[in-house]
Amino acid sequence: MALVAVYVFSQPNSCITMVIMSKINGLVAPSNRILALGCALLLIITPVSFADYEAGVNAAFNGDFETALHEFTIAAEEGLDLAQYNLGILYFTGQGVEKDMSEAFRWTEAAALQGHVAAQFNLGSLYYSGDGVGADHERAVELFESAAKAGHGNSALLLANMYADGDLAMEEPGFVARLSNAISGLFSGDQRSDDLVLAHAWSSIALANENLEAGALRASLETRMSTEQLQQARRQYALWQLE
Repeated sequence: MALVAVYVFSQPNSCITMVIMSKINGLVAPSNRILALGCALLLIITPVSFADYEAGVNAAFNGDFETALHEFTIAAEEGLDLAQYNLGILYFTGQGVEKDMSEAFRWTEAAALQGHVAAQFNLGSLYYSGDGVGADHERAVELFESAAKAGHGNSALLLANMYADGDLAMEEPGFVARLSNAISGLFSGDQRSDDLVLAHAWSSIALANENLEAGALRASLETRMSTEQLQQARRQYALWQLE
């Protein structure tokens, strides 16, 4: 199953709120903006790396993706996870460079290994479909869980929908619903007794991270759950909050 058309290379949260690469982001997720990551990271990268990254941001914002590719490559090779993340997007979308899924995987993984949450989500998508890497559904789920626990709302919603057997209560499900519908096949056979509990807990994580779509799913789940299951779900959510 090809999921390329619905991949969302979503934005990290930012403490410096610099808008970047809006034209790239508009290609795959019009409702989102990719923002610059902040503060603590800036303390450990070289001024030159960040200068190259900023030059890439400005070029991308002006539609000059070839220059963006050049500047992001310099900063990415210096180890800047933001540049690695955005370089992965360029290789994935084929803007400023020929599409190359191996390179998209390489740079997305590099950013994810540094803890870039949106990159972890994207890397999970690549592992699921086998783009640039051998398909590995278990690894994909691990990455979605890691991103969700780190505050990535779409990852949490995807997991909630997977455990709920792909049953999103909305008329026109978007990317997360379509991907989770596909991945829900990982849970074969009858639904396990704790699936609804986990679905509810993940939907609570999604809501806590401002994913409003999760509200409809959680409300639907609650009509199918016993009092004991609801208590278990709330305990699981509380435990995750303490991790």
